[in-house]
Amino acid sequence: MLRAGALLALGGAAVPLTGCDLFDRDDQPAPPPDPLRPMVDESLALAATYRASATAHPELADRLSPIAEAHTAHATELARVIGVALPSAVAAPPSDPANDPASALAALRRLEKTAQQSATVACAAAPAERAALLGSIAAARATHQEALK
Repeated sequence: MLRAGALLALGGAAVPLTGCDLFDRDDQPAPPPDPLRPMVDESLALAATYRASATAHPELADRLSPIAEAHTAHATELARVIGVALPSAVAAPPSDPANDPASALAALRRLEKTAQQSATVACAAAPAERAALLGSIAAARATHQEALK
């Protein structure tokens, strides 16, 4: 009788423990972030910077708005490729726009040059199925530099 009670007690204690997933845990480490995630963030930051500059200098809006839209399109496509959602809120620009239009254009050209270099590096390191997208983004960023002259 005591043995039966002890077995019942042990068996009863073991059942809830297995229900708590203590014995058969399948801990898998979270996958590392996709190497293209910084490109998504960079594209969104560029788009926000262009929008801020267009707002600060309305005379440049016709020139800057299409470039901002191109950066948003790049971010959207990159996010689709890596399987992440874009934030629903519009990103704030990393810095305030320059006080005069000429300085704003020069600052945007510098940002585009840096961004083109990061896209070129990402393209060189990317697998073939991503290289075409990154190459077109790098080319667009080079074109943006010329459009800002």
